[in-house]
Amino acid sequence: MRNETHSHLPPASPRFFRGFARYARWYLKRHFHALRRHGAVPEVGEGEALVVYFNHPSWWDPMVAVVLASTLFPERTHYGPIEASALERYGFFRRLGFFGVEPGVAGARRFLRVADELIRRQGTAMWITPEGQFTDPRQRPVRLRPGLGRLARRAARAGQGVALVPLALEYPFWEEKYPEALLTFGEPVRTEEVGEGLGPEGWDRLLADRLEEAQERLAGAAAEQDREAFMEMLGGSAGVGGVYDLWARAKAWARGERFEAEHGAVVRRGEKR
Repeated sequence: MRNETHSHLPPASPRFFRGFARYARWYLKRHFHALRRHGAVPEVGEGEALVVYFNHPSWWDPMVAVVLASTLFPERTHYGPIEASALERYGFFRRLGFFGVEPGVAGARRFLRVADELIRRQGTAMWITPEGQFTDPRQRPVRLRPGLGRLARRAARAGQGVALVPLALEYPFWEEKYPEALLTFGEPVRTEEVGEGLGPEGWDRLLADRLEEAQERLAGAAAEQDREAFMEMLGGSAGVGGVYDLWARAKAWARGERFEAEHGAVVRRGEKR
């Protein structure tokens, strides 16, 4: 990230962001069995501004977003809106690229002002949860709060090339004590392809539909619990813990086998759950 002067953008620090991304990877590895991606990462042109908008099922979403941003788009400067009250409590978020947004009309204007500047700058990316609150990933239809559609319309009318990429997130439990962090990207919506014909409500509906399609695809893959259908981006913690792991470790030692903490490994060897 670059330091910005005479700008509405926060004074983001690339060094601080990289350090926090390392911490986020470590923290996710401690609390999840794995971070897994279903499907490919969309290609975004070097000259396109990037907006990744994602559903908001959990407190973990920003941490996952930081890991994805640093891993998949390391060459870009990353930004994201956050409640102004939270930014007041945790001022270091500014160095991560977060900018504060108040509730109501004033906050909407602030968001559009910062986002307009952001998408005009080459090599940037914005990460946003447009549902505006924690929402169960199975809730249908997907509804987005006003703001993102208005930004997309303004960009289209100004001839700004922006790729709006939907991202679906889920955190289900499979065979392990620890949950899985699952994700899939949807088909990007490009302002240059849609053009000026849609109003803000039409944009909101188009973007919501693309996000819902991604969520449906991820829900289907998650229900199958097939690890081979996902790419493991980050390995995490495994094992049932306590006396169960001690018993399994002792059995492996007695048989001269290597102990595998994953409950799934026990199941695959043909033992009962």
